[in-house]
Formats: sequence, structure tokens, C-alpha cells
Amino acid sequence: MGTTNIYCPWEDSSPESLLDLCGKYVISHPETFCVLHPESGLWCLRPGLALPMEICEKLITLWQDGDPKGLDDKFINIFKDLACTRLKRITLRNSSVSDHGLNLLLSHHLVEVDISNCSKLTERTLENINKVGETLTALVIGKTKTVLPDSVSLPESSDSSDSSPLSEIEQRGFILKTPNLRKLVVRDLYLPMEPQYFALLMKPLSKLTHLDMSGCFFLDELTYILHMKFLVSLNLHSVQRIQDAVPTIMKIKTLKFLDISQVNQKYGMFESPNTVLGNLVTSLPNLTGLDISGTNLPGDGTFDNYRESDKNGVKEEDMDTDNLCDIPGLQSRENNPLEFLGLYNTTHAACHRSHIPAKLVTGDANEEQILAAIAAYLDRPEVLVKALNELFHIFRFETCHDQQRALNLIILSMLRHRPDKHIQISGSASLFYIAKSEDKSGLSVRARRKMIVVLLDAMETHLDDSTMMRNGCLTLCQFRIPQDVLFEYPRLVLLVLHLIRGRGDGDDFVSRIAIYLLNSLACQVDGEQKELVGDLGTIETMLKLISDRLQQHVHDDMLEIAWSAMWNVTDETPVNCQRFLDGHGMTYFQKCLREFPDKPELLRNMMGLLGNVAEVKELRCRLMTSDLLTTFADLLDSNSDGIEVSYNAAGVLSHIASDGVEAWTIDHPTRNEVLERMVAAIERWDLASKRNINYRSFQPILRLLEVYHTPQCQHWAAWALANLTRVYPDKYCSLVEEEGGIQLLEVLLKSSIPYMRIQNLAKIVITQCQHYKDFGSLERMDLDSDS
Repeated sequence: MGTTNIYCPWEDSSPESLLDLCGKYVISHPETFCVLHPESGLWCLRPGLALPMEICEKLITLWQDGDPKGLDDKFINIFKDLACTRLKRITLRNSSVSDHGLNLLLSHHLVEVDISNCSKLTERTLENINKVGETLTALVIGKTKTVLPDSVSLPESSDSSDSSPLSEIEQRGFILKTPNLRKLVVRDLYLPMEPQYFALLMKPLSKLTHLDMSGCFFLDELTYILHMKFLVSLNLHSVQRIQDAVPTIMKIKTLKFLDISQVNQKYGMFESPNTVLGNLVTSLPNLTGLDISGTNLPGDGTFDNYRESDKNGVKEEDMDTDNLCDIPGLQSRENNPLEFLGLYNTTHAACHRSHIPAKLVTGDANEEQILAAIAAYLDRPEVLVKALNELFHIFRFETCHDQQRALNLIILSMLRHRPDKHIQISGSASLFYIAKSEDKSGLSVRARRKMIVVLLDAMETHLDDSTMMRNGCLTLCQFRIPQDVLFEYPRLVLLVLHLIRGRGDGDDFVSRIAIYLLNSLACQVDGEQKELVGDLGTIETMLKLISDRLQQHVHDDMLEIAWSAMWNVTDETPVNCQRFLDGHGMTYFQKCLREFPDKPELLRNMMGLLGNVAEVKELRCRLMTSDLLTTFADLLDSNSDGIEVSYNAAGVLSHIASDGVEAWTIDHPTRNEVLERMVAAIERWDLASKRNINYRSFQPILRLLEVYHTPQCQHWAAWALANLTRVYPDKYCSLVEEEGGIQLLEVLLKSSIPYMRIQNLAKIVITQCQHYKDFGSLERMDLDSDS
């Protein structure tokens, strides 16, 4: 049974400890405290450094949290120097450590070792453990079957006079030489026709207090554990023919916890279950925890004692209802309830009964039982996935009252069983409902981050599973993008790009969510992150998607979002603008314009992107072709999407014209013709038009206010500022002032070059900004006087 009192360090809102923060950093940058040996390829501790035990053990734990498989000899080698590093307790669960690496750690005279599911370990590790076994008090071998010998007997065909490693085991009288061991966990060990194997394994372990042999075969009657006089916990989950061992178990009077549960009910059928359970419980006076999940031991739920009373003429109203017990075999515990009772998947749905003599029960009757089951069965994937599914149904159809505990258990389950697809899918399904719940604002930053990390872990591990990808993407969409995911920004961008690239089918739901996520990730981030998104291949991926749509003659939301994503990624990021041009982006622009001429959203996104390209002086020459300039000029007359397409076309032309007459290297259309059409378009626009655009900076527009050689450029810039400060004063008035726009406009007003309409627009901007500033000042004065 796993602990039922689960504490998670991310459950409160307190910041991470300095030790954790520093540990995560150095794990990500091992060169800060290690040196990579050029020949062996192993990390070595930097000369002069010495790490105390707490830090050494923390480093291993943090590495495990990040990537258990990545924990290998290369990293373990830093603990080679016993004078500079110290270890007592290590968990290498699911790691890639070899015999050599573990032996290096064993030289620290460890007290506790967990080597569950370490596929690279062999019987050599058993020899190494036995050499230093005096200090070990806890050994978790789990399912690492390669550590223990396959047999302790000579093969039948061998000459009994031959000496071999296998016969030596019997001769020396032990498998494990760990005389001070208090806890041993060995699971799913299958050894047919060798009943003496477990007797030999247990013989020297007289001091054991906790023994877990879950899933082991051919344990027989277990008489070979009767010499363990201190045994308080015995776990025999999913041991076949457990019925044969019950008489022996009844003799272990020291037991406080007993697990004889089964995953498969057919192995948990007892004759006379009420009698067996009754005798078992009364024989173990110290018992506080009992797991009989998957068995028929709870009986059928009838009240045998009250039936007898009824036969004797006792009326129902005269019965002692305070001492009811719905599990006949536990009647002796009516007044002394168990601390824990496992009833998950028992016959006759025992967990649904009303009167159960236990303080904590695992089952599927209610939220409390389901959460208790998840906590108790964290190491049992087959049972855990069922319990997680039950929890998902609570989130989906009911109300989860202890959401914090549920979240902790889901995360622990997903962290512990990253390779198990079914656990990841079930867990992520519940995370979706937690992330979208009304009280998600109560989640601490650490909890949000842990949710995001386990989702990314699960998605990266199960990239080919569409259900996992769907769950992960939908759940990530419930967070604030990009704010909540900035700490894993590159990792998430790479993941969504993979999902988009890997699915060329336009009907694929996962691809649609992925491209939506990518667009959100590219929006409202700074230039450095936009460059990173470009470095990771976003422009190339979007252009490939657009090319596929053009070949298929398909217009859909994927096509529109692809252009929108590039619009976001190129915003004030010249290198991404160049990537767009280098990837034949202008060719795709013209093809989309011809193929889908009546799609306003698509046209707006394309022109918004080209506005970003035109802002880059070094790239404008690549737009100077007759076909493109004619296209831009024609789009000035467009009414598509309100004024947006016309506005963006005028912006592109303003930036091109700002380079001067000498930069206009084409004969048709002429520069004057285009400028006249641009002014005519600007004058048609309503200054009160609401906009579908978001500016983070006005610098590109403000630069046009200084283009006195071409006042038409100033005209577009002044109109843009007048419109935005009028319609959205709260957002843009302060931005104009912060970036020096007022000074530029005042200089413009003093010049005789800009024509009257430009000066009027400049005055409008200055007046609106001053009014907003004064209004804000008056509001603050009122607040101060009230106080």
C-alpha cells in the first residue's frame, strides 16, 4: 500500500526553495560544477568542490524528476570521490544506470536503495550489493528481475560434481547478504518449480519489518518467513494461490498491515470467505491496515448476526444499530475500526455498503474512496489507471470537492508512470477539467508549472497517440498563453511544430489545436522569443502548410492561422521577415491572393505580415517589383475586413516610399500615381473606425513622421496615430508619449512642408493625448482628496 497521506511540495503558493532552484539550474548546466572528461565522456566533479549529503541526494532526485532514463553512469560518475561527495539514500527508479554506476554509488555505504525497473542492471549488481550489504536497511528491487538469479539449483543435465555459480548459492546458504535489512521489495518474480528459492532468499533476513512480494509466483505456504519476528507489513498483492498462505499469515502476530488483494478476481476467491476473513482478523491483534481488494472476502454484505437475532424473535427496532457491520468477517472490528481497508473491485461491490469498520476505505463508491485508491495504488499501474478513470468521471459529471488533493495525486501518478500511455491519458483528461474549472485561479504558480511539465512529458513520450495529443493540447489551451508557459517556451514550441509537421491532413483535430497554440505562443512575446520561434522552424513550417493548401485548393482556418502566426512571428523581428522572403513567401502571397480573392480574414493576415516586412529597410528592395507594387496599389481600394486591408496596403506603400525617389526602381506603376491613390484611400477611411490590430510599439510609424521628402508617408502615420488614440485612448495615448511621439508631432507642426490635412491629424493626436493625460491627473486628484 502506498502512503495515503500525500504531501506535494507544489501544493501551496510558497516559492520554491533556494536549494531546488539552484539544483535545477546546475542540473540543466552541469558544466557549472562538473568537468566532462574528454576520453571517457563522463562528468567529473570540479577540483576543489565538496558537496554535502543533502545536496548530493537532491541532485539525483532533481535529475530523476527531469528525465529518469537520462540518469546514467555519465552523471553518476560525479559521486566517484567519496571524500568530496556523500550519499545515504538514493532512488534510481527507471534509470539507465549500469552495474558499474551502481557499484560506484554502493561504495558510499548506502542505507536505502531503490533500483526498480533499471533495465541495464545484471546479477553482477547482486554481488556488489552483497559486498557492502551490512549497511543496507531498505532495498527496493521491484521488477528488476535481472538482478536476482534465475535459479538456485543446478540444471538437471549437469553433473552434480561440477562447481557452478548456481550451485554455490545453495552451498553458501543465501541470495542476499544483507543481515540488517528492514525493508525488501521484490515484485513479479516468476520462478517455476523452485519452491526453495524464496526460502533461501528470505533465510538471512530475520530483521525485516516490511516485506513486499507483490505478483510473485510459487510462494507456497510462506512458512519460511515465520522467523521474521519484527515483521509489521506484508504485501502479497496479486500472489496466486494466496489461499494456501493464510494459515501461515495468521501466525505472524506482529503484523500491522496486510495486503492480500488481487488484480484479477478469479485468483481472489476463498471458500467460506466470511469465516476466513473473521479468523484472519481475530488472529492478528495488531492489525490496523488490511487490503482485500479484488477478492470475495468481504462476503455478500448480509447481517448474519441480525438474521439469527431475527429468527429468535428480536424485532428490527430493538437491534443495536450503532454496531452494524456490512462486512461479516469484520464484525470483531465494529468497535475498533481499521485505519485502512482496501475494498477496490471486490465482489458484491463491498465498498458501496453503508457500515464499514474502517476509517479510510479504497473503492469506487465516492470521491474519498477513489482518491484513497489512487494514493494507495501508485505502484500498481493496472489498478491505478482504473482509479484515475473513476476520478475523471467525477470531474466530468460531478463536482470534485478536494481538487487540490486530486491534482497532487494525478501529477504523482503521471510522474511515476511516464511510459504508461493509459495512465497519462487518464490523468491528462482530469487535468483538463482542473485547468478549465472556475476556481483554477486558486492554483499556485508551482501547481500550474507542474501541470504543464507533466503534460509536456506525457506528450513527448507518446507523440504517436492522438488521444494523448488531443488531451494535452486541449489542456494547455486552458492556461494563459503565453504567460503560464514561458518557463518551458522552447520545449512547447518544438512540440507544437512537430504536431503540425507530422500531420498534413487538414481535417486533423490535433493539428488545428497545435497551430492555434503556436499562434498564441507567437503573440505578445518579445523579440528574443520571436527570434527563437523562428530559429525553431516556424516560418518554414507555416510556408509548407500554405503550400499544401494551395496544392489542394483548400481554404480553411489552418491556412488563415498559418498567415496569422507568421504575422505575429515577424513583428519587429527582421530575421524572421527575411526567413519569410527567403522561403518564397511572396510567391505564396500572390498565389493565395489569386486562389482565394474573397477571403477577408486571410487577406488581412497576409497584409499584416507584409506590413512587418516593409518596416525592415534592408528588405524593402525585395518588394520593389511591378507585380507587387501594382497589387499593393490595387488593395488600397479594397473594402475587405473594413479598412484593415486598405490600411495595411497603405502602410506597406508608405514604408516603401519612405526610401525616396531613387529607391523607386520600376517604371510601372509610377511613384506619384501610387502616392495619389494612397492619399485618396486614407481620406476615405472613417477616423472613428474600430481596429483589428495590436501595436506593441509605434516606432515604425513614428519614423515615418520624419519623412519630410514624402509628406504622404507622414499622412498615413498621422492618420494611424489619430485613429488609434481616439478609439483606444487607454491603450495608445500613453504609448505615443512614452515613445516620443508628441515631440515629433510638435516638430511636424512647425514645418511648412506637411500639408494642412497632415497638420490637422497631428493636432488631433496631441489634443487627445493631452486630454487623456489631464483626465488621468484629475482622477488621481479626486482619489487623493477622498482619502
